Amino acid sequence: MSTARDYGLDEDYEWPRPQEGGWIADDLDELPHLPRRTELIDGSLVFASPQTRFHARTVGLLERALVEQAPDTREVYRNFTVTLNERNRPEPDVVVARAGADTGPKLTRLLPGDVVLAAEVVSEDSVDRDRETKPRKYAAAGIRHFWRVEENDGLPVVYVYELDPATKAYGPVGVFHNRLKLTVPFPIDIDLTAVDRRR
Repeated sequence: MSTARDYGLDEDYEWPRPQEGGWIADDLDELPHLPRRTELIDGSLVFASPQTRFHARTVGLLERALVEQAPDTREVYRNFTVTLNERNRPEPDVVVARAGADTGPKLTRLLPGDVVLAAEVVSEDSVDRDRETKPRKYAAAGIRHFWRVEENDGLPVVYVYELDPATKAYGPVGVFHNRLKLTVPFPIDIDLTAVDRRR
């Protein structure tokens, strides 16, 4: 079981208690001393466990590649929350949004109408959220593109999905090993085997 120290907090830290009905999206900007990477899922605070090396390097690889390849009309964010609705404010590992998007009064969140792509790198503690909960919520909010990234023999495997606007559900586009090459949401070509390269 995680302790306050696992999240960089003092042992005597008193965890916040929700109001009746649970937390709301704006609470993430107001609650003091929340651990880094705190998300709101169905009105409950979710604290991310420490990242593995694979997770950190994969997120870095995707972020760098998308920054290099995104057109000027897009911006790339790492670990940035998206307010899907009042009770859900997840923090995708990588987000591509419209350039100049509204990031809220405290510059801490995006709105789903501005998000072009949400990517989640699956961790041991987030398997159910990343495979089921978050994709369902991203689709319901109208986010057109979703990537789920899993580890296989130390390398990232990217599962790519696109929103079907009629069903408000994601349909699979493909599973990518070694190389991720797509034409949407813009031309993308990522060497997934470079995840451990330093340069």
